[in-house]
Amino acid sequence: MDNEMLNYTQNRELSWLKFNKRVLEEAQDTDVPLMERLKFVAIFTSNLDEFFMIRVGSLYDMSFMKEQNIDKRSGLTPQQQLDRIYEEVAPLYKERDKTYSDIKKQLSPYGICGLSFKELEAMEKKYVKKYFKEQILPVLSPQIVDANHPFPHLLNKEIYAVADLKRDGQKMLGIVPVPQYISDILYLPGHDIRYIRMEKILVEYMELIFPKYEVSNKNYICVTRNADISPDDESLDINDDFRLLMKKTLSKRRRMAVVRLETAETLNSEMEKYFCEKFKITPKQIFRTKMPLKLSYIFSVADKIPESMKRALVYEPFSPQPAAMVDSSTSIMKQIKKKDIMLSYPYESMEPFLKLIKEASTDPSVVTIKITIYRLAKKARLVEYLCAAAENGKEVTVLIELRARFDEQNNIDWSERLEDAGCRVIYGFEGYKVHSKICLITYKARNGYQYITQVGTGNYNEKTAAMYTDVCLMTANQEIGQDAAVFFQNMSIGNLSGSYERLIVSPISLKKKVLALIDEETKKGENGRIIMKMNSVTDVDFIQKISQASRAGVKVDLIVRGICCILPGVKGYTDNVHVTSIVGRFLEHPRIFAFGKGSGEKIYIGSADMMTRNTEKRVEVACPVYDTNIRNRLNHMLDVMLKDNLKARSLGSDGIYRKKEQGDRRIDSQDVFMHEALRAVTPKPAAQKPSLKEKILGILHR
Repeated sequence: MDNEMLNYTQNRELSWLKFNKRVLEEAQDTDVPLMERLKFVAIFTSNLDEFFMIRVGSLYDMSFMKEQNIDKRSGLTPQQQLDRIYEEVAPLYKERDKTYSDIKKQLSPYGICGLSFKELEAMEKKYVKKYFKEQILPVLSPQIVDANHPFPHLLNKEIYAVADLKRDGQKMLGIVPVPQYISDILYLPGHDIRYIRMEKILVEYMELIFPKYEVSNKNYICVTRNADISPDDESLDINDDFRLLMKKTLSKRRRMAVVRLETAETLNSEMEKYFCEKFKITPKQIFRTKMPLKLSYIFSVADKIPESMKRALVYEPFSPQPAAMVDSSTSIMKQIKKKDIMLSYPYESMEPFLKLIKEASTDPSVVTIKITIYRLAKKARLVEYLCAAAENGKEVTVLIELRARFDEQNNIDWSERLEDAGCRVIYGFEGYKVHSKICLITYKARNGYQYITQVGTGNYNEKTAAMYTDVCLMTANQEIGQDAAVFFQNMSIGNLSGSYERLIVSPISLKKKVLALIDEETKKGENGRIIMKMNSVTDVDFIQKISQASRAGVKVDLIVRGICCILPGVKGYTDNVHVTSIVGRFLEHPRIFAFGKGSGEKIYIGSADMMTRNTEKRVEVACPVYDTNIRNRLNHMLDVMLKDNLKARSLGSDGIYRKKEQGDRRIDSQDVFMHEALRAVTPKPAAQKPSLKEKILGILHR
């Protein structure tokens, strides 16, 4: 281990928790509308759920290994990391509870009330009891746990009402699953948005569910299970059906070890000991929360808000605008052949890219369409256009990654639909996920085959393209197209070590090229300049190179939304490194890498973060940007993000994110880009025709 590096690095998991705290800060920001603040609480909660399922789950597995895997960035063992995580998470629960409670109180005057049973009015209690008896009680599956009834398997992230039961002097446990097919909340009659959560109703009526028992210690609980299953670890024969393997993997995920237990009320010592034994956990893994265990219903509540109140409670509506670089009245393929085009999501619409695929599906000159897919929306016009292309006789190749975490089933379904339409569907590689976002259209021209290539920083997901910030480059540069053609040939034959002239591709060349570009700037010393925007930084080799550049005097700006294992501003190591994190209305997602200044600057966009998994264990593609207008536009975007002093935070050498000084101007980079997108499509007033006198004067002054 490089002990020197421990001076300017931090643990990946603890860094992530600090990032998620930044999400919670958005829920506490009084400038953010109330319902949007509540959504940030939901996002914080969803993030934390996934963190426990994946990262804590992975550490849990590693903690049982004989050979301890010491974290290179902090020197901690897996168990030490787990202990630190539990310590850091406990105060976050309290902070989240308080944040939720504050928002809930402020929503009450608007008639938006999530209620406990005690807060219901008399008529509402009658309504709830009637609904319970008629609609809920008949479909419940209650269970007792005693000598004759074993403890059931509790599903991951599902809520269960529990209570101590007693009959004829015998003690036992009662468990009632909250049915998955029943709404999470029950809306109450009336004009206001008043509702009560389903688990609260079950807990209230436990005596009706278990009528012959004495009921005490009523509560509801939720377990979080390890979901970190990698199909690469499964034995996979070359002839096995990969889709079948993924289906088995998803089934296995439901029964993994418990890594967290959440409860609504504090457990008594007897019940705590009981659950610790059943789930094989320690009391440190039990977290009590005063707020809902699930918050996904918040989004349906937001949809019920009357138009008259929306202005005060939600963001002003914004729809992705027509792209500034695209003429919607003419063929997109013809436009790309004349000049490179960039789309900036969600400020600009994904429509031009979809139009490109639709055009290509019917264009008689197009012979092949090839694309890599990682995540898709539940409804995807892209798939329909690809299927239409195959049905029109085009050769369509789709490399779809079935191991996109939590989107596995969706991708399995789409792969079957694509195959049925006649597309050639191939999958990723054992040990390497295909995370690249690249599409290649090959068409016949007078001088032979020509290419149109698209490379993006985000998924081909029509839903997230309206919520995540990303960039999409479409180019007719033939050298890039030739590289893309070689890339797809290599993917088809399982060759991960191909060479490329323009594209940089992991696992073979991306990391090597990025490190070489950092070296080039390091040689320039104080004249060097590096700006890199990405989601996460964990790669040890990258971190060491950035430190070397800083020590040489290179000014380094890293715009990192989430995990950042390099600590900036550490004297003697990262003095010239600055780290900015932006958390705002949209999820920051682009990967933009800029090296150098002026005409000699080199800019790339791509799919890879500077994480070891991306640089060494995934297939990623980054593409150089040559068009001057697009380069200027990307530099403008980076400049605005670095000037953001509302939604951006600076990371300190102590690992703490702090607000920036606002000075005379308050700058929200996302707000700037929204207004720029709107201005770009605002019709300019027609120029007034000159009068006869003005025309004569104009002639005289020539």
